[in-house]
Amino acid sequence: MTVHHLFVVDNPTALRSMPQVRPQPLRPLKTKCSDCALSALCLPIGLGGHEVAQLDTLVAQRFKVKKGAALFRTGDPLRSLYAVRIGSFKTGMVSVDGREQVTGFHIAGDMLGLDAISADAHACTAVALEDSEVCPIHYTHLENLARQLPSLQHNLTRLLSREIVQDHTLLMLIGKMNSDERLAAFLLSLSQRLSARGYSARHFVLKMRREEIGSYLGLRLETICRGIAHLRDQGLAHVEGRNVTIQDPEGLKHLVAGCHRPL
Repeated sequence: MTVHHLFVVDNPTALRSMPQVRPQPLRPLKTKCSDCALSALCLPIGLGGHEVAQLDTLVAQRFKVKKGAALFRTGDPLRSLYAVRIGSFKTGMVSVDGREQVTGFHIAGDMLGLDAISADAHACTAVALEDSEVCPIHYTHLENLARQLPSLQHNLTRLLSREIVQDHTLLMLIGKMNSDERLAAFLLSLSQRLSARGYSARHFVLKMRREEIGSYLGLRLETICRGIAHLRDQGLAHVEGRNVTIQDPEGLKHLVAGCHRPL
């Protein structure tokens, strides 16, 4: 599930007027994939030392994206894929009537830009939820190297497949689950993704507002607020502001599965 493991739009047309990021090179020079703590979650997963060294040559110098800036916008041509190194992003689209639909939340270790591969242009806008850093990988060069390295081609295919699975998961959330189950599934997914990155699975801070959670889950703001109260009253999770405490992970799993909590 993209929650996929979070900037805020008060104006429904804001995605179209978001400032475009201007790359700000960092010092010292780029961190190599082989030295990055997120390599086990990102494109180099499972690659040998020599293969990672070849991938290193494709990764341009990382740059900062300030909170609220757009990394890319709907319709921008595909140039690079972006590995999130620090921080988080949301992706979204604006409907013809000007309303925003959040399509995903992306944290460190995730890859942004895969949406542009089919049509050579981005289908969504990616906005930083906080001050973040990304590692750009020129797509044409990546494609050429993937032809030479079957393991890299496999990883790229795996990332694309993960995007499809996440889309299917979202459809299931909206089509099959009630509001409390959707919210519980969202918190569980985020908890698990943060845990995989070495963060606490039970205590974390949301980087998005409740309106954005509602947009992603297909729920109104008041429904999100009621759901938060229901989870608290059942002793499953406590959400105060943006601070989340998962009190009963197994109980959340039972709720998502549509089961009654064990006595």
